[in-house]
Amino acid sequence: MKIQKADQTVIHLPWVNSMGVIGDPGCEGLGTYNMKVYAGTLEKSAQDDITLIAGDLVPAGNAHYYEEISALTEVIAHNDVYVLRGNHDTGAYTDYFGRKNYALLAKEFSVVVLDNAMRTFEEEGLELLKQVLAMEEVQQVIIAFHIPVPNHFIRNSVSESEFERLKAAYTPWKSKVKYLLCGHVHSKFEDVVDDIPLICTGGGGALIEDVSEDIRACDVEHHMVHFFMEEGKLAYRFDELSENAYEKERKVPILRENLEKTVASELMAHLKYLMFADRAKRRGMDKIANLFEALAASEYHHARNFYSVIQSKASFGESAKSFIPGEEFEYQYFYKMMEEYAAQEDAPLTKQAFSGAAAAEEIHAELLKEAASIDTFDTDTVYVCPICGYVMTGDHIPDRCPVCGGPKRQFEVFES
Repeated sequence: MKIQKADQTVIHLPWVNSMGVIGDPGCEGLGTYNMKVYAGTLEKSAQDDITLIAGDLVPAGNAHYYEEISALTEVIAHNDVYVLRGNHDTGAYTDYFGRKNYALLAKEFSVVVLDNAMRTFEEEGLELLKQVLAMEEVQQVIIAFHIPVPNHFIRNSVSESEFERLKAAYTPWKSKVKYLLCGHVHSKFEDVVDDIPLICTGGGGALIEDVSEDIRACDVEHHMVHFFMEEGKLAYRFDELSENAYEKERKVPILRENLEKTVASELMAHLKYLMFADRAKRRGMDKIANLFEALAASEYHHARNFYSVIQSKASFGESAKSFIPGEEFEYQYFYKMMEEYAAQEDAPLTKQAFSGAAAAEEIHAELLKEAASIDTFDTDTVYVCPICGYVMTGDHIPDRCPVCGGPKRQFEVFES
């Protein structure tokens, strides 16, 4: 069993010299897209002796979600996995993971896991913290909990009075407390509170979010944290997920081939449903159109989940750049070649489709080059011709599409 149920208050792990920490893998749902990130962090954590999940393993605390995440963890994890309770980990949490307050005593450091999922520290946990800190053999301690204590970056924290309760528990042995560790925030930051380093990590599966003007989603990647001993002192480092995080399943030829076919099939269904919805809307059949738009959205999300398994994902900052070569190849070579071939075969509709698409792809490439400079990109409004897909930006848009002549009143407008 990889997931360890904390059935004792103090768990001795004399063989443990390092620990990987994964924050918030499942609070936004257990879809394949999110779970691939979690799988990647579990594989990275294999270099450590144990793994700790810093809360929100599931979106809600019923048995179905706990069973699903436990089964996935058992297959992918390479070391023992411990869990601390997050605000989403309600209901049957103790049935699966045991105590909400417990301590891990490793070879040269200790971790005291405290439950503050309800924004308050339980008295049982604070008493345990005192007990562990008072042990003579305990010298380097991480105090781990889910919701941050008050800090310099975010207000999404426990109250000052709750922090005072925590401080009162550890103050007599404050020199032993080397780190405060939390999750909850879908990002990462480092701070110092009460002269102790605070490490916040929430990049183990949930979509990264803006925290403040200083901590933006575009500047943070999915990640985990490693704690390890270095020259007798407890140290840590963040580890971002690379584009090759969790490669196992896309390396199985039959799986990859069928996943690719399924992605194509789902996207074709997405397109067919959208086109039918458009026809229904034009005929005044709004309810039918609404249904097929919903079905199209569902097919897209299916395609995204299948594709996420085989996708070699670049970091956010590199993603825009990674799309440019494909766009350039299409309009510079492939679409031109197909346009010429269609002309030879007397296939004017195919020729027209490739010609119009090539014009749009060239604009795509130009915009992607601009977007690659995330901090300076300032295009607020993008117009798309729904007839041929041509893309336009700027303050002065023509009355008709320069490629197909579609009227301006029909242009789709995308505003930030």
